[in-house]
Amino acid sequence: MATDAHSARITGRVQGRDITLEGGLSKDEIRSRVWWWRTSRSGAAGERGGRAHEYDDSHADVIATLGGYYRVCGDPRTHEAEELVELVYWELNPAD
Repeated sequence: MATDAHSARITGRVQGRDITLEGGLSKDEIRSRVWWWRTSRSGAAGERGGRAHEYDDSHADVIATLGGYYRVCGDPRTHEAEELVELVYWELNPAD
C-alpha cells in the first residue's frame, strides 16, 4: 500500500457523475472537480457538449472521505462548500 500524498484518493458522485480526487490537487482544482458543472473548459459555466447543465438537488451529491460521507451543496461559494474543500484538501495532502 502506497503512503505518499499522491496515493491518497477520495471518491464521490456529484450530479450523476463519478468523481475521483487524488493527492496533489490544489484547493482550486478540488473545487473545480467537485463543482464540475459550474466550470467548463469552454469558459461558459455549466456548458458541456453545447448543453448547459443545471444543478439538480433532487438527489444527494456526496463525497466519501476517511471521516465519512459529506453532502455537496449546489453553490461552491458557501461556507459549507469551503469547509468541504478544506477537509478534502487536508485528507489528500496530510503532510502540508
